[in-house]
Amino acid sequence: MTASRGSPITSAPDNGVEILQPKNWPVPKGYSNGMMAEGRIVVTGGVVGWNEAGEFPEGLVAQVRQVLENIRAILAEGGAKPQHLIRLTWYVVDIDDYLANQRDLGRAYQAVFGAHYPAMALVQVVRLVERKALVEIEATAVVPSGQ
Repeated sequence: MTASRGSPITSAPDNGVEILQPKNWPVPKGYSNGMMAEGRIVVTGGVVGWNEAGEFPEGLVAQVRQVLENIRAILAEGGAKPQHLIRLTWYVVDIDDYLANQRDLGRAYQAVFGAHYPAMALVQVVRLVERKALVEIEATAVVPSGQ
């Protein structure tokens, strides 16, 4: 399968974020190479997949969905929406588990954040502070000026 080629900058005027796609580079699937935005910055710490009671669901996909829901709640506290995200950094304890569940992870992602794909990085770590956590995600969003 060959990747399509993008334009230097693709704009998304409805959310104040521009996707940076260098000319002739393959278009990434499920993330962006870069993002540009102006406005108020909203940053999360490392967010894990526990609920309000501090309980973790079983399995990576369920935890990712909860992490994304938790991030959405934090963004809302700052007046941001998922379409304002410009960067996500994922930390997983098992990269093979992530790779084996990409389709279901994509469905969970789209169910919570829609079809908005910020710049992302994925890193495997030995473990996370919360022993039951399988994933931790940091998020950065920019709310356009005037919103």
